[in-house]
Amino acid sequence: MNFHGPELRQKALTLLRGGARNADVARKLNVPAGTISYWKHMDRAKRGECPGAHRSLCPRCDGELDQSAYAYLLGLYLGDGYIVQNRSMRTPSLSVTCADSWPGLMDLCEEAMRDVFPENSVCRVRRAGCREVKMSSKHLWCLFPQHGPGKKHERPIVLASWQQEIVDAHPWDFVRGLIHSDGCRNMNWTTRVVGGVKKRYEYPRYWFTNVSDDIRQLYTDTLDKLGIEWKHCTRAGKHYNISVARRASVALMDAHVGPKY
Repeated sequence: MNFHGPELRQKALTLLRGGARNADVARKLNVPAGTISYWKHMDRAKRGECPGAHRSLCPRCDGELDQSAYAYLLGLYLGDGYIVQNRSMRTPSLSVTCADSWPGLMDLCEEAMRDVFPENSVCRVRRAGCREVKMSSKHLWCLFPQHGPGKKHERPIVLASWQQEIVDAHPWDFVRGLIHSDGCRNMNWTTRVVGGVKKRYEYPRYWFTNVSDDIRQLYTDTLDKLGIEWKHCTRAGKHYNISVARRASVALMDAHVGPKY
């Protein structure tokens, strides 16, 4: 996880006060755009340029959304994420369940949440065999309009036009989020007869499993745009598995996604 020191923050504020655009400062200093937007807002508030009580900024409506981090977080949400608002809670919370076997995934999930919601804190809640990476924001409804009552596979899951534009601009981040939530890279095997002798042959494969027809469609549509060959696989009579096993396609997935860790 990246932590930005005071010297870098001051350098950014100097550029911002000089009239530089948030996006230009983010690119110049290699800092997420959402972080730059937050620094600028807090600096203006301290100098009295934002009168009245502090208003929580919506990363999409008021700031400059970190689109790469959002595409990844969207993939995680569509897989193992959910939003809840109990009667005792004033603010809804987003949780993404991460197995204890993948500590690196927890770090990536937490980093994405912080990049998308730079004003909000992120925590990890211990569960049996896993952690819930969790944060709260009243702007979750705006960022994740797919939220609704019931399970995801029991209701339509359709991306808003602005979400599709982000996925089209950052397809690999979206695919990586989906794989990190509901997929894996494993070794498959088969047997072949070579010279009259049956031999075992192993090969890597990316596997994605999701009960929602709509979410699988979002995954395969994105793979098609990336030139990745895939196929449906039926196991135990269930058809909601997507396999990527062609050598060239696996090589592309390895270059941009890689195994969970």
